[in-house]
Amino acid sequence: MASRKKQDVEAAEAEQLVEAVAEAETMPAETVEVKEEKATSKAGKRSAKSLREGAEKEAKEERKRIKAESDTDDKPTQTARPTRTHLERQSKKFRDAAAKVEKGKVYKPEDALVLVTSTSPVKFDATVELHVNLNVDPKVADQNIRDNLVLPAGTGKPVRVAVLADEKVAGADLSGVATITNELEKGTINFDILIATPANMPKLGKYARLLGPRGLMPNPKSGTVTMDIDKAVAEAKAGRVEYRVDSTGIVHLGIGKVSFGADKLMQNLTAVMTSIKSNKPASVKSGYMKAVHLSTTMGPSITVAISEL
Repeated sequence: MASRKKQDVEAAEAEQLVEAVAEAETMPAETVEVKEEKATSKAGKRSAKSLREGAEKEAKEERKRIKAESDTDDKPTQTARPTRTHLERQSKKFRDAAAKVEKGKVYKPEDALVLVTSTSPVKFDATVELHVNLNVDPKVADQNIRDNLVLPAGTGKPVRVAVLADEKVAGADLSGVATITNELEKGTINFDILIATPANMPKLGKYARLLGPRGLMPNPKSGTVTMDIDKAVAEAKAGRVEYRVDSTGIVHLGIGKVSFGADKLMQNLTAVMTSIKSNKPASVKSGYMKAVHLSTTMGPSITVAISEL
């Protein structure tokens, strides 16, 4: 019985095979190819479809490579330029002036002042600037160095002085409460120094945002809030300056003009350095001054020997 069933199954499979062959012979060639492709696509990564897509992808990559090589050949070769130093990026006049300063040398104050007056690269009468790096922390109250003094040789520039007082003040460029407040109401500032009496200070409260950022707000520490108005005006006209360490502990101050010459500049330098030394905090035991430099407006820096000051 079992062998008979087996014979019946084989006969049925043979009939199906014959029918399939007959159908293929009568079917168009395109349909046969599509069916073969569908059949081979089930074979996975090595199917005819995947092989064809892989070949197309390789051809595309090859075309890209050939195009990139041709573009590279057409471009002119560019030589990388070395980065220029800070000095090389400056103007020719600055480079000529900097060439007079010996690199790494520490100058005596007298020699530095003679040199600084000859290294100004500008046509106008430049300001001689003093920069003193102090070993202090401005965030600490007793190390926030601040003072004012009158330069013996003056500042070299005209100073416009305004006085906030009830009466007119001789020698002041602008005085009187009404006159000054009217100018401040307009946002106009026609003065370099503002001096006020203690009684009139409350009247400046509403103008603090205008005066404060410009450093024009009167302050008792700078001598601009006082009852002796005549003395304050005379000192301001004579060349009173104020200095204060910045957030990094450096004092920046103009000590005169190039036209002063080395002798007058030395007088002002000595006065400023004496004032800075006298304000040395008690908490700073040694190494009060880190470095001292002189320069002119837009000019090169000159290192000064601290031991000679």
